[in-house]
Amino acid sequence: METGFVGLGNMGLPMARNLLQAGHRLTVYNRTRGRAEELAKSGAQVASTPAAGCAHGVVMTVLSDDAAVESCVWGEGGILNALPKDGVHICLSTISTDLSRRLAEAHSARGQHFIAAPVFGRPAAAAAARLIVVAAGPPEAIERCRPLLEPLGRKVFVLGPDAPAAHTLKLAGNFLIASMLETLAEAFALLRKSNVDPAKLLEIVNGGLFQSPVYENYGRLMLEERFEPAGFALRLGLKDVRLVLRASETAAAPLPIASLIHDRLLSALARGQGDLDWSSLARVAAASAGLDR
Repeated sequence: METGFVGLGNMGLPMARNLLQAGHRLTVYNRTRGRAEELAKSGAQVASTPAAGCAHGVVMTVLSDDAAVESCVWGEGGILNALPKDGVHICLSTISTDLSRRLAEAHSARGQHFIAAPVFGRPAAAAAARLIVVAAGPPEAIERCRPLLEPLGRKVFVLGPDAPAAHTLKLAGNFLIASMLETLAEAFALLRKSNVDPAKLLEIVNGGLFQSPVYENYGRLMLEERFEPAGFALRLGLKDVRLVLRASETAAAPLPIASLIHDRLLSALARGQGDLDWSSLARVAAASAGLDR
């Protein structure tokens, strides 16, 4: 298939590479053109605006936040005015449920289709095509674009026709990961203060208690303090927790733990950790326990 691809950051670049390797033809746009030029060597066409990637009727976006998505969709040279009737916008970003609904409505009003398809996984999983894709939107559009979604990961979950549901689920999933980071950081701090090797807890957790690659991967990052380069920057984790709190308010579904994690992430941001991996939340737990003195 021929498709536009907008956003070549830590996640977008490897995802675009996998699509090219799967035989798809891409027209790519990135605010920093050098990233797009990297893909030109693999056969991608480089666009000067997001709109230039819409000519073939499908465009995929992988952008960092609501503001970036809004700019690429509604801004000058944006997607909404350029995408033809019956065209499809696939949003792979983690954005607010509110923006997801606005996008679905705006595209529908123009006879276009919107697919929410956020992904679970870090850059290494993106490079290995091991992401989990959660898709929602018009069923016929999802089936039409399934050949673009499947090369990105190991599983595509289709939720149904309501596109914002996928973004709500993605935010709920990131809330679970953030909760794990906080509790694991606290447990490690307790063990360190008690002169017990926290690596033993991680061994037991992954040897039978939970057996989760999420615990294994993040636990190793915490134990080894490998917070740079960030697979997922802490400032983006804070953004996602803000979004899940906004969704909880809209749904009148209190998330008291999310409020606590928000403040812990904010403390980490105040400590200058915004560009570190969000597993550096461990430093906040350590500081609270007096371990950074």
